[in-house]
Amino acid sequence: MEEMIAQYSNQIIIFLTVGVIILLILNIISQIRISSITKKYNRLVEGVDKDSLEDLIFEYIEEVKDMKKEAEVIKDMYEKLNNKLKFAVQRVGFVRYNAFNDVGSDLSFSIALLDDNLNGFVISSLFGRNECNTYAKPIFNGESKYALSDEEIQAIEMAKEYGVSSKLGNI
Repeated sequence: MEEMIAQYSNQIIIFLTVGVIILLILNIISQIRISSITKKYNRLVEGVDKDSLEDLIFEYIEEVKDMKKEAEVIKDMYEKLNNKLKFAVQRVGFVRYNAFNDVGSDLSFSIALLDDNLNGFVISSLFGRNECNTYAKPIFNGESKYALSDEEIQAIEMAKEYGVSSKLGNI
């Protein structure tokens, strides 16, 4: 056996040297990886006074649960508000006109105020030399059971078509 070792001693030394170099390279690579992981860990727990990362993670999980609860509350509030807004005035049509030939400046007007379901009312103000009369008529599903003037129909159609709109004429 000693003869065999003596005979192949150069090859054994080269083999062991290559093995040591490979182990040294693997050790250097491991140290680089450990250093990178240590930097990431230090960045993760930077400014934390906790004894363990586990406590920090549990604290963040509780915060996320609280945020989810708050988001649900906000979502419910949004849905309630959105349902209420369906009944708010969302569509407006406005028409100015001259109701009587002896009065100028288009001082009469009709304005339609409708919600998202086309329910609401139309108000007309007729301006004359000696008097001014104002009328209101209810609107359901975009129509009224009362007789409507051309200007009231025009204001309702504008409210239906454009949402918020107006035909001002000469202001």
